[in-house]
Amino acid sequence: MFQITLSPMRRDDVLVVSVTGDVLVLNGAPLDLATLPPGGTLPRAEAGCDWIASDIVRRESGEIALTLILPHGAEAPEATRFPAPITVTADGPVPLPPHDAPAD
Repeated sequence: MFQITLSPMRRDDVLVVSVTGDVLVLNGAPLDLATLPPGGTLPRAEAGCDWIASDIVRRESGEIALTLILPHGAEAPEATRFPAPITVTADGPVPLPPHDAPAD
């Protein structure tokens, strides 16, 4: 299980996130966290991924907690600019708030 906090940032690029077990996939690049022990921390600088905005921690419960940069457009809705944390309990795509407001 992952607990993902989002850090919004005005950017034109997009982020696509999915999870398979302890592997976090960010825009197609896998980050395998299977070897991170309970109570362990992977420093942000060692994660090797520009989307990671915090250290990655595996809590004693086994849950992996981290912060990701959430890119958004100039007209992003409030839900994107002030996102709620995401709890991931199943493998598959992780739904993120919209990048920008829908076109009229």
